[in-house]
Amino acid sequence: MHGPAWPAWLLVALCAATGAYCLLRMRSGVEEQRRAAGGEALMGFGMAAMAVPATVFSPPGWAWPLYAAVFGAAALRAVWAARASPHHLHHLVGTGAMVYMSLTMALSPTAHHHAHAGTGVPLVTGALLLYFTGYVLLSGARLVPVAAAGGTGAVAGGPGAATGGADAAAVRWGDRPELARACRLSMGIGMVAMLLAM
Repeated sequence: MHGPAWPAWLLVALCAATGAYCLLRMRSGVEEQRRAAGGEALMGFGMAAMAVPATVFSPPGWAWPLYAAVFGAAALRAVWAARASPHHLHHLVGTGAMVYMSLTMALSPTAHHHAHAGTGVPLVTGALLLYFTGYVLLSGARLVPVAAAGGTGAVAGGPGAATGGADAAAVRWGDRPELARACRLSMGIGMVAMLLAM
């Protein structure tokens, strides 16, 4: 990314931490969560790599088509997985956005990094920005705690809700749905930042 380096490093840290947490979520006992976490880890680390400031590392010309191929394969996997769960449609949009940004950089004349002003197709960039902004707002609203009926003190959708207010320690931290939502929210925020920089 161009401009001040500290926002780019914050984005790198956010995306790398999200990717690392998603790798840990792959140890979940819930099969569907393991599948989703693998794709999300790939997205997190891929976004972190793309966000490294151009003054520190400028990838070679062959890196952008490689990114496009890797995320294209992830998009095909998301299409296949979307048959079982509509959540994978979001993965399809995310991997499609990564393919779009990678191809934009591969085709740009200077191809230093993804944050050149005026690169990309404004209509596609705008549509992706609209989608991810809406996704971030919706995901953020889902994280807002709501008191559960019955006065158990459990938060709706939180760790105690499924067990009727039982101790939250009984739920493994990698299996907690609010942490998975926070992970997805972080990646959505990162995607908005990267698309704004296009």
